Amino acid sequence: MPFVSPEVYAKEKIAAIQDYALLSWHAVINIFSGPRYWADIFTQMDSIGVGSMPIVVLTGFFTGCVLALQSATSLQEFGSVSLTGNLVALSMVKELGPVLTGLMVSGRNASGMASEIGSMKVTEQLDAMRALGTDPVRKLVTPRLYASVFMLFFLTIVADAVGIAGGALVAVALLGLNASTYFHNSYRALVYGDIVQGLTKPLFSGFIIATVGCYFGMKTKGGTQGVGKATTQAVVVASVFIIIVDFIVSRAMIGIFGR
Repeated sequence: MPFVSPEVYAKEKIAAIQDYALLSWHAVINIFSGPRYWADIFTQMDSIGVGSMPIVVLTGFFTGCVLALQSATSLQEFGSVSLTGNLVALSMVKELGPVLTGLMVSGRNASGMASEIGSMKVTEQLDAMRALGTDPVRKLVTPRLYASVFMLFFLTIVADAVGIAGGALVAVALLGLNASTYFHNSYRALVYGDIVQGLTKPLFSGFIIATVGCYFGMKTKGGTQGVGKATTQAVVVASVFIIIVDFIVSRAMIGIFGR
């Protein structure tokens, strides 16, 4: 990689941020004007949502199991093992469910979007679409954006539910807790603010996954080697953005709801 001056480097990064912002803005507003590619949106919902279900379920389930095991070990020192359900429910709904779901879907779909659109870019299919009067952003990015935001919301709910169920399995089978007490404590631990916080984060995560994946795909250059590089960059940048935005949203929600 050739060395460039700090001025040139800064200009390149600022231009990249500008291009990303413009791409995201156009992808968002395209849904409010025609033509609308509803078939593509539903196809992406199936690919992103249903296709990601196995990895989300497995991740949520075993995260809940580990949470229950570790929580009970720590609570046992204070004689409060019965509060295991509280810790599992709060941890899954407020933090681990949304973040891990976003990271898993990012690894699966941001890379897929970048490689698919990147392959179309290097084979000049995007130029062919423009020549035929089709907007590539409207056709390729907008369906992926809305499908990601919509489906990640429900995938997070599934991950939360499966995680709490996994914690219940460990609590009942290995720790000897009462199942009714576990679920009752889990239910009582959650308040309105916790639910809102846990279900707001996937909206931002879905937006990041789709826009970052499509951005790196549409900026691909350099043939097949460029496609591989764009795929890697998309996953890394999307994952880092998800974690950063998670912190910002958590801080904002704590300021609003006080917890």
